[in-house]
Amino acid sequence: MDIATLIGITVGIACLLLGFMLEGGTVAQLVAPSSFIIIFGGTLGATMAGFSLHEVAVVPKALRVIFFHRPIDERALIEQLVSLAEKARREGLLYLENYLKEIESPFLRKGIQLVVDGTEPELVKSIMETELFAMQERHRIAQEIFNQAGGYAPTMGIIGTVMGLIHVLSHLSSPEALGPAIAMAFTATLYGVSSANLIFYPIAARLKNLSAKEELAHRIMLEGLLALQAGNNPILIRERLTAFLSPRYRKQAAAEEGEEAYEAS
Repeated sequence: MDIATLIGITVGIACLLLGFMLEGGTVAQLVAPSSFIIIFGGTLGATMAGFSLHEVAVVPKALRVIFFHRPIDERALIEQLVSLAEKARREGLLYLENYLKEIESPFLRKGIQLVVDGTEPELVKSIMETELFAMQERHRIAQEIFNQAGGYAPTMGIIGTVMGLIHVLSHLSSPEALGPAIAMAFTATLYGVSSANLIFYPIAARLKNLSAKEELAHRIMLEGLLALQAGNNPILIRERLTAFLSPRYRKQAAAEEGEEAYEAS
């Protein structure tokens, strides 16, 4: 479970509350059920209005992905592709069919199946890039939902504040109640701006980050598949795919290969 997002949101909210309390405020002053309903209910309704029910249904899955996704080990993925290339070079492409069940990634498994079936390289590339595009579109919808929610929430906060001020101005006959009533009206703006910048936008950014990492892994798989199908040397395939890694991971990979070579000698 990756709780970085949860920790970040919690720290952000806690710091806001702490700063407010250091100024002499209390948490009870920020509790406004009516503002909560206006902001979150209004934001939910406005966001849903821009998407289909099928698209909105991806939100729970997207939240699960944020907290329970398994990090992709690009280096292990490269080694898996190099291992498959070695087997194909030694036994032939058809022999890879025996390893399909051992491949966890549906994307890579489909690609290997296409290669084993003798599909032309250009067609393999076209099919897999279509798969990649479809994945990007699915991820984009989830990101867009939270981005839209982040855009609507502050506006709903302003609407909630205006509604609260309308209520205040209708009771000018009670001056002693004006201060607390105005303060309560502004909690709507606080809820709207805070939820956008501490919840909706961070979640959208996290989804975008995870999508970019998954896209990188799929790009590595696609390049490895095409190189494998072309019969490239496994050593050259490793070098080609290592280019996708960050400089830090490249140095680690080079250092480990050096150690292995030293131990073998």
